[in-house]
Amino acid sequence: MADDITPLASLSITHVYYNPTDPLSTLAAFLSLLPQGLCVVYATLLWSTREAEVLLMFAGQLACEGVNLVLKRLIKEERPPHRALGAGSGRGYGMPSSHAQFAFFWAVAAGLFLCVRHRPRPLGGVGLVTAAGGGDGGGNVQRAYRLGGLSAAAASIEAYSHSHWTLAQRAVASAGALLVAGMVAWSRVYLEYHSVRQVLAGCAAGAGCAVAWFAVTYLMREMGLVAWALDMPLARWLRMRDLVVVEDLCQAGWEKWEERRRVALEKDREREKAKAGKGQ
Repeated sequence: MADDITPLASLSITHVYYNPTDPLSTLAAFLSLLPQGLCVVYATLLWSTREAEVLLMFAGQLACEGVNLVLKRLIKEERPPHRALGAGSGRGYGMPSSHAQFAFFWAVAAGLFLCVRHRPRPLGGVGLVTAAGGGDGGGNVQRAYRLGGLSAAAASIEAYSHSHWTLAQRAVASAGALLVAGMVAWSRVYLEYHSVRQVLAGCAAGAGCAVAWFAVTYLMREMGLVAWALDMPLARWLRMRDLVVVEDLCQAGWEKWEERRRVALEKDREREKAKAGKGQ
């Protein structure tokens, strides 16, 4: 009867060996769970915001993981001996570190978005249009934030309720992400899952993938592929939009995206009418 028992395997997605008596080892174990936590964050943001930029970044993150799998199978470098597990423990190849690669892709990609791609429209400055009353120098002039034709009252509430991050604030947030990624890389060495060389290779691979993916998505935007994809029936049904590039995440919404799309379509119609008038 005992011979019929099938041996069970362990799903080791969150299985991390650490020394519970060592506070740094405990911290390193929690840091090693960052990739799983980031996947939850990606899924939550994607579901709650329906932002194209979040989907693109998540797709790049998954592609980066694919690159890591390929590199490990090409290099085939063993992990360093682990005191708890010993050599030849069957934990897969170690070059480059997938945790370090994952974390550095996220940190560099987030930094590139915040400091390069993200260009928030200023509230109360550029992009304002006179909505009512007198000339530009009048004391009772009301101004509306021109994001698809918001009313003066709505624009006033919008400007009062939120102000965009400055470039300095975005740079600090990017530096914080890099610091967290560096701590994740350190944790893999401290827990003896990787050598320093394997971790540094993972950091370089993750950063390189992030820069390459940023270039790819830049070309996709320039060629109009992102806009084309967002006009597809499935994207419309899922209410996907692309507002976070010019707005903070909490300010972006479906109604604004629809209003901006309506204004853009009206402008296109006006251009077509103007061309038709000139042709006659």
